[in-house]
Amino acid sequence: MKDFWIYLLILAGSTYLVRAIPFAAFQKKITNRFIRSFLYYIPYAVLSAMTFPAALYATGHISSAAVGLIFGGFFALRGKGLTFVALVNCVSALVVELLLKFVI
Repeated sequence: MKDFWIYLLILAGSTYLVRAIPFAAFQKKITNRFIRSFLYYIPYAVLSAMTFPAALYATGHISSAAVGLIFGGFFALRGKGLTFVALVNCVSALVVELLLKFVI
C-alpha cells in the first residue's frame, strides 16, 4: 500500500510538471505554425499510443480485439457517434470471442 502512494505522488508530480513547465517557459504567445501544430496534436498522439496497444490486449485473443477495432474504425470513419462505435466494437469482439471458443 505504501508503494501505491509513492507511485501516485510521482505520477501526480510528473503530470503537473508537464502541464506547468510550458506556462512557466513561454511567457508570450507562440506564433510559430509548426510548434503550434505540434503542441496541438501531442495529446491525440499520446492518447492513441496508449489506447491502441491496450485495445489489442483487452480480450482473450488478439484476433477478436483486431476485429473489434476494424469494425469500430469503419463506423467511426463513417461518422457514427461514439456510443454506437463503442457498442459495435464490443459486440463484434464478443461475437468473435464466442466463435473462437467453439473452434478452439
